[in-house]
Amino acid sequence: MADIAVLCSDDQVNFLINYNCSTYLSDFKCHFFEESKNFIEFLNFELPSINIIYIDDLKTNTTAAIKSIKKDPWLHFGGTIILYNKRDERDIIRELKGINIITLIPFAKLEFNLPRAFRIIGENRWVLFQREIHSLLKSSMSGEFILNNDPFDLITYSNLIANFLYNSGLVDAERKEGFYIAIMELFMNAIEHGNCSISFSEKSEYLNKDGNIFDLINKKNEDRKIGNRKVNLHYRITPLQSSFTIKDEGDGFDWKNYKSTTGQMGLEEQHGRGILMARHYLKDLTYNKKGNEVTFHLEHIQHQSNEYPTFFSERDEVEFEENDIVFHQGDESNYLYYIVSGVYEIIANKTVITSLTPADLFLGEMSFLLNNERSATVKAVRNGVLLKITKEDFINAMKKKPYYGILLSRILAHRLVLLHDNKSRI
Repeated sequence: MADIAVLCSDDQVNFLINYNCSTYLSDFKCHFFEESKNFIEFLNFELPSINIIYIDDLKTNTTAAIKSIKKDPWLHFGGTIILYNKRDERDIIRELKGINIITLIPFAKLEFNLPRAFRIIGENRWVLFQREIHSLLKSSMSGEFILNNDPFDLITYSNLIANFLYNSGLVDAERKEGFYIAIMELFMNAIEHGNCSISFSEKSEYLNKDGNIFDLINKKNEDRKIGNRKVNLHYRITPLQSSFTIKDEGDGFDWKNYKSTTGQMGLEEQHGRGILMARHYLKDLTYNKKGNEVTFHLEHIQHQSNEYPTFFSERDEVEFEENDIVFHQGDESNYLYYIVSGVYEIIANKTVITSLTPADLFLGEMSFLLNNERSATVKAVRNGVLLKITKEDFINAMKKKPYYGILLSRILAHRLVLLHDNKSRI
């Protein structure tokens, strides 16, 4: 059972959240809070998969909750759904930079968009990847998303994919933000120019009347033939890079006309900004001849952590070169290591058992916690850096932030389950 933490004092909104959760996310449980203090305590100790915050709730101190999540993003990696009243979404996004937002829902569209958000999460729950199972991403994975011809879907899916890549340690914060911008623009092109067949002149005329492009898309969707069209995203994620293909069901558009630029960085045009921005952030952006399919790649950060645990960020870094021994089997267990970069082989009785990377977060935690001698030798496969954490450091961290101990226990428990499963297959 996964957890959803809700900070909201509005009974009607909470009823709506609970109803849709039971309908679309039956294996999730909602926990409701009116006090920010209790909400933050729940975040710290239960590490929920999803947070829902009504940021304009006058009866709750949502500012404190937001600050708590921002203060330790390494720990609070769960996705957040933001509910708001009458505010500009762009201002909210700037204000909440650094938080893994899944989607933003205005009160006026809550009854319509909340079930859609839960449906998307329910159908693609693997994107709420938890830190304690990151080690599963050591082989390739592939699949597809099917988006409705609607701006809400493209925003939600873009956030989910960007958050997944970040939480999996495959991109850093800067690359996550760039990827989100790029894939949003490409989804937008697929809906706007592809499925809705909005021409250059039609868009210009509409925007010049102070119209909103989303309103024009929704107007186009009133035609059932257009409204029923989908956008397909195929993905393949490997340890080295992610590959994506976005395909719409329209007649294609003349993407070649959007290569020219004007102004600083070519961003003064009303048209073609999406392709220009996507080319800036992504690798090998390629359209098919028809113009209804685009393929691109995103290179991952290699063997390095995208974020430090806040409490240990000032501890000593230790550099290791290829073939250096971190510790030997049988050594005293005096340190736990946080993996900043590199790849490390775990060797027990002269047999390589597995290898660890920054996606695994820690090494040496088992003997460290059990006060045993090291049960295996650890050797650096390539140059890397480890954060050296003493028992005193870790105990002090748990005194101030007990949830660090909870997270470490979850990682250890999961590794034991994987070890048991692997032995069962032999």
